[in-house]
Amino acid sequence: GRVSMLATMGYITPEITGKLPGYLSPSAGLKFADIPNGLGAISKVPAAGWAQIVAYGAFCELSQDQSAGTAAAAGDFGFKVLTSSDAGEKQKKLAAEIANGRLAMMAIIGMFFQDGLTGSAWG
Repeated sequence: GRVSMLATMGYITPEITGKLPGYLSPSAGLKFADIPNGLGAISKVPAAGWAQIVAYGAFCELSQDQSAGTAAAAGDFGFKVLTSSDAGEKQKKLAAEIANGRLAMMAIIGMFFQDGLTGSAWG
């Protein structure tokens, strides 16, 4: 769910705000502006960039105990901004986050499908 939320924002944000200035890969002379939005970016990002993305994702997944029965397994990572001291309110917020994650899963799949069909996520 959280990955889909980030993926959805990552798909939308460059379209709205533009891309970062500078180089994605200075050694290859590849600027951020040279990378297309959407699925076209997959073939343009160097292998070292994908390795960094996978390594960061693995770090995030493996750096905290998320085994069954722990608070992290239920989605509570101790951020009081996202949760609450009140058990009922916390459960409500965590359920809303799960629902939003499921919505984001549908959104990113829809954007992938549209992009694959037309070459643009926006029609």
